Amino acid sequence: MMGLIYFCLGLVVGIIALLMYMKYEKAKRKTGFENEKRIFQLVESSKDIIYYYEIKPELRHRYISPSIEHFLGKGILEEAYKNPNLPLELVHPDDYEILLKKIKGDLDYNQPLIQRWKDDKGNYRWFEEYTTPMFEKGELIAIHGIIRNIDEKVKLQQDLEYRITHDALTNIYNREFFEQSMEKYNNHVNTSVAIILCDLDELKYLNDNHGHKKGDFLIKESAKLLNQFFSENAIVARIGGDEFAVIIKDADKVEVEHLCQNLSAEISEYNRNSKDIKIKMSMGYAFSKYSIGKMEKLFAAADKNMYQDKKAKKEQKLIQLGL
Repeated sequence: MMGLIYFCLGLVVGIIALLMYMKYEKAKRKTGFENEKRIFQLVESSKDIIYYYEIKPELRHRYISPSIEHFLGKGILEEAYKNPNLPLELVHPDDYEILLKKIKGDLDYNQPLIQRWKDDKGNYRWFEEYTTPMFEKGELIAIHGIIRNIDEKVKLQQDLEYRITHDALTNIYNREFFEQSMEKYNNHVNTSVAIILCDLDELKYLNDNHGHKKGDFLIKESAKLLNQFFSENAIVARIGGDEFAVIIKDADKVEVEHLCQNLSAEISEYNRNSKDIKIKMSMGYAFSKYSIGKMEKLFAAADKNMYQDKKAKKEQKLIQLGL
């Protein structure tokens, strides 16, 4: 429904823009001058960007509302009138094809166009556009429409998506995102994959004897260390109170073994430099050349190996205590 409203509004605005252009061409005409003046003032004061872009016989901007300078910077209006290719120069590289299709008539004009445009400070701003094409004898000769800035809307959406997929305490991925990733590699993406499970030792002791703030600090420091240690090829998630999981794709078994060894060394280095919290972590991993249909078994194998590591540490501690 909103798309239809914007479409109709875009058509009206296009007609208004055309009338404004005719006003410039026939400035001496007195009949209806006051009505045109009121229309002009209304459009000029709009916060949305209203434009009329001619494609045939040549590319040129017939009209752009001054509000464009509020978003993209001073001087951009004059530059756009001089340079009809400016939109292609300012649009984000990932949105370039959308813009190209818009001026070639190769898209569905009933749908809103989401684009990013670079402002005079080099930042990309988000915009939603409703466009109306104009045809003559079946040939696209012009487009006009309304462009609305949606920076705040996009930020709210990104913040919401972040909160849905990230753990509130540690800011790494949460269990829900981990399970979605498990499902993706189990059912849709086939790749070599490893799962590393890490469990914090003695967290309960720290909580009981030094308070939950200390325990939370240990969890956050452990998450930070894991997130910094693993590359972009890995998904690091907190899947329980004291448990972390790492999914590593496109790696071989030897590489995963080295990662676990280096992670242990990284933890030891942290503990040597820390005067307060010491990270004690049990680990277990499992590897498969293929992920499709393997993820649940892989998780179970990594979990088993982690508890074997935990059991071995407890036995070693008892031996050291002479028990």
